[in-house]
This record gives sequence, C-alpha cells and structure tokens, in this order.
Amino acid sequence: MSIDDITTDTAVKAKHRALWASGDYPAVADVIAALGPRLVEATGIDRGDRVVDIAAGAGNVAIPAARAGAHVVATDLTPELLEIGEQRAGDLGIVWRTADAEDLPFDTGTFDVAVSCVGVMFAPHHQSCADELVRVCRPGGRIGLINWTPTGFIGELFAAMKPYAPPPPPREVGPLATLPAPGTQPGVRWGDADHVRALLGDRVRDLTATTDSVPITRFADGAAFRDFFKASYGPTIATFRAIADEPDKVAALDGAMAALADRHLDAGRMSWEYLLVTATVAD
Repeated sequence: MSIDDITTDTAVKAKHRALWASGDYPAVADVIAALGPRLVEATGIDRGDRVVDIAAGAGNVAIPAARAGAHVVATDLTPELLEIGEQRAGDLGIVWRTADAEDLPFDTGTFDVAVSCVGVMFAPHHQSCADELVRVCRPGGRIGLINWTPTGFIGELFAAMKPYAPPPPPREVGPLATLPAPGTQPGVRWGDADHVRALLGDRVRDLTATTDSVPITRFADGAAFRDFFKASYGPTIATFRAIADEPDKVAALDGAMAALADRHLDAGRMSWEYLLVTATVAD
C-alpha cells in the first residue's frame, strides 16, 4: 500500500468512526435486538466458548453470548458505542476493546467463535475483514454472520439514499485525487451468499447461507420510520447533512424514505431481510 493509500485509508476510518458515533445507533440496534440471540443460537455459542464479536456496536450479540456462558471480547471501531455496551452489560465480564475489523489485535486462532451482526458489512474493505474473521478463529472454530441483503428493506433504503449520499472519501494527495478510496465495496454485498463464499473461500467448510427476516413493529407509518432514522442512524444523518443546503433534495429524500417504509408496512409490521451465514474454519 502506498503512502497515498495509507493516508486515504486513515481518512476513511476516521469518517466511519464519526458516522457511527453520530445519532443514536444503540436505539436503532434495539429495534433489531432479536438478531443477537438469533446469531448466538445459529453458531451454537455455549458455556466456556471464547467468542469475539467484531464490529459489535453496543453489544447486540456480545451480551446474549455472555449470558450463554461464553467468554466474550466485543470490538468496534467506535469507542462511544462500546461504552454504551459496557454500561448495558453490567457484570457479565465482557471485554470491550476498540479495534479495527480489518486489523484485529489478536493472535491467530485465539477464539472458538467469531461473529458479526450487521457489523463487518460496513467496513470498507471486505476481503480484509474476511481474512481477519478466519485468522482469529481456531481451526474447527465457527464463524457466524448476519448481514442485510441487497434486495431486502435495508438494501432498498441504501439504494434510495445513494443518489443523495456524499461521495466516498477521495484520495487526498497525489495525481489520483479524484478517485475514491482504494478497494472499498458497498456493504450490502455481504448480504449476497456468493460474495461471502468467495471472500471466505476454501479456508472454511460446511458453509450455510440462509435468508430470513426480522419482524419490526416499531413504526406506525413511513413518516415515523423516516423521522427516527433521520435522528438516529448514522448513514441517514450523513446523507441528509450532505444535502442540507438543497431543500428540494431534502424534500425528495424525505418523501422517498417515507414511501419506501409505507410500502413495506402492513398493519404496523415490517420485515427486514437478512442473510445468515455460518461456517467452520478448516483444519
């Protein structure tokens, strides 16, 4: 990696930390709290397992894993989220550690289980994250992932926001200053089973990929969903901030988000589709 690339990557990570620290992501995570126990169950986390929750946020997986008796390390790039998770966890004994999902500070084979719930999918370099998932998990250990699909509600939400979103951070120096950060990929690609299989490759066996959905009953109508995400969800906050001086665009995105949610709502209930992946690290 060149000096230009390192400089750009540092800027990308700083923007990611600020993005997820904005708003109130733990409130959003509470809406999808059922995904944490779902991933714990799917990966068979049990008493005595050494578990790392990568891009853990405020602990949607880490906390139920610890309640199951596992020894849990929860990592995230955003320390503000870990602080909230630690407060919520009380005396469960979880270790909360600021760390980059693309460069984890653990020895090879440290853990029995490596998990991430709508977490690593938002790191910019997919292959680096996949490499770390495999590396820190012992041979015969388990990997478990929940990621939003491109075709589900959250995938559609990102598609609706994309025309209004700020561009990826550019290279800040050198002759390629107009190019986006090198090697970055859209997060919802992690919701494509073929993409995940390609990332993990032959380093895992017994990979299963299942599409399911989490029921959401938090929102009475599309406007309520839009207003909650505008106030709480980092990517939505950043998108509206980027067009704050363009009222026509703000109005258009307001309408698009509310209309999207209304299309998915049925008697106050929505279903947000996700991909559940489990795999065993090859010997």
